[in-house]
Amino acid sequence: MTANTHRKTPVTLLGLGAMGTALARTWLAAGHPLTVWNRTPARAEALAAEGAKVADSVAEAVAASTLVVVCLLDDASVGTALDGADLTGRDLVNLTTTTPAQARARAAWAEERGARYLDGGIMAVPPMVGIPEAGGYVFYSGSRELFELHRESLAVPVGTAYVGEDAGFAALHDVALLSAMYGMFAGASHAFALIRGEDIDPVAFAPLLGDWVRAMVGPMVDGTARGLASGAYDDSESNLAMQVAGTPTFLTTAEEQGVSPELIRPYFELMRRGLAASGAGEGTTSLVDLLVRKG
Repeated sequence: MTANTHRKTPVTLLGLGAMGTALARTWLAAGHPLTVWNRTPARAEALAAEGAKVADSVAEAVAASTLVVVCLLDDASVGTALDGADLTGRDLVNLTTTTPAQARARAAWAEERGARYLDGGIMAVPPMVGIPEAGGYVFYSGSRELFELHRESLAVPVGTAYVGEDAGFAALHDVALLSAMYGMFAGASHAFALIRGEDIDPVAFAPLLGDWVRAMVGPMVDGTARGLASGAYDDSESNLAMQVAGTPTFLTTAEEQGVSPELIRPYFELMRRGLAASGAGEGTTSLVDLLVRKG
């Protein structure tokens, strides 16, 4: 153990799946004393060989460090794992994927047990961990004071982005971005399905699709944000009336190509509802409010 290691914040990590193991290795490489626990002890053997201390129980692991990071399967796993552990005086950072409501409830649960709490949403996959140029980061929400205290240590595996005192905001940002991702995945899947049966090389088609999506999504995202902030939903260049008029072509093309419209039809139906509710001059920004359930 070097003198440099002693100056680093000790970390306890609960959970050694693919993500947990990647996090553990970066903290070890950076010289942080690391205590780990995993329900299946065999997963900790390689980390022990790299310098991690392996705890026999969650209680032992939690007692080893003030900073306790949790990266488990789901919120229920967090409650089960920490049940019976003394959290008094501990700084609990939960990187487990949860809903915003679960994060808020877990924050209250931790505080009742004498711990300070930060929730995190990981915007990275394991191969991105420990590689700054890969662009991965974690959303954090909860105690700002706690985030600032441990910012340097938390930034070792991937970047950090603090999004507010509300403990649910990290999970909300995480799910919002991932939901947008899956929507784009759906569109890309439909596009590839349309050309699937033709003499069109998907590898040659891919950069056309990628460039088009990037060119369209950026301005759309910025325009929607500005419209929501200002309340100005009019769009003279690409209003709902114009877009709805074009949807039969897309649906007919799918039918001709033998492709199910299940990925694009729901959005077209939402556009028609928006047109009926708001009039021809508004753009797709108005659809955001149509999605939000009232009452």
